[in-house]
Amino acid sequence: MRHLFEIDDLTTDELKDVLRLSTLSVPRVLDGKGVALLFEKPSARTRNSMEMAVVQLGGHPLTIRPDEVGLDVRETTEDVARTLAGYHAIIAARVFDHTKLERMAAVSDVPVINMLSDKAHPLQALADVLTMASEWGGIEGLAGKKVAFVGDANNVARSLAISCGLLKMQFSYATPLGYDFDQDDKQRILNAGCQLEHHEDPFAAVANADAVVTDVWTSMGDEHEADIRRSAFAAYTVDSEVMAAAKPNAIFLHCLPAHRGEEVSAAVIDGPQSRVWPEAENRMHTARGVMAWLMENQ
Repeated sequence: MRHLFEIDDLTTDELKDVLRLSTLSVPRVLDGKGVALLFEKPSARTRNSMEMAVVQLGGHPLTIRPDEVGLDVRETTEDVARTLAGYHAIIAARVFDHTKLERMAAVSDVPVINMLSDKAHPLQALADVLTMASEWGGIEGLAGKKVAFVGDANNVARSLAISCGLLKMQFSYATPLGYDFDQDDKQRILNAGCQLEHHEDPFAAVANADAVVTDVWTSMGDEHEADIRRSAFAAYTVDSEVMAAAKPNAIFLHCLPAHRGEEVSAAVIDGPQSRVWPEAENRMHTARGVMAWLMENQ
């Protein structure tokens, strides 16, 4: 049984296959089938993109709120997964704790997809890569391009770095002290073939970059650190000066929601180099590609 917890659950060829499927009108492989979309964390883009992707594949999406299941509160995570697997062709979950996905997959008879966890956000990385491919002549145009991430070395950054490694792109990133990847994450990224280039100075990180990427400074679950993080990341706003340090035709990406004036300036996210809206739409296309690929590869 194949699952998608992180990008490196796919080989390079499989990743390219998913991206190709994301650009095609694929068969209705979910015709007459359901997909359980379980949310511990809310999301506008994840819910909308996943529900529409399921519909486009002929299936019926069923969104489940956290209070309706209460993982490890009303029922164990394993019992919830066993139940949902009896109804649905795919289980997708957006969770605080990554290990809940692994526990689901251990007892599930159907594929489990990570819609976001504290460790990884593979669906976002797929949308980022597809957005870049559409700018640079397709999937084969990605190799050798430089991606620069500015901000917290979080789940979004990790999944993107792994994608860059598998697709032979360069990955440079800038973080303040104390907000770097941990050693396990660094090793996993290196194992994917990514040569990490770390800087404390965001201008050094984005030098000669083809794409500049950022995310919010405070992720869901870290709200108690918001004031501390605003101080730590004060010099890490992607503004027009930072973008000017990248290549003249560099694009800007952000997984959203964005906080204008914090991790990105309004002039950048609303400016001509921004691709955040095609990137958001690509969440739907890559979700469709992932589910089509999983249904065809069991």
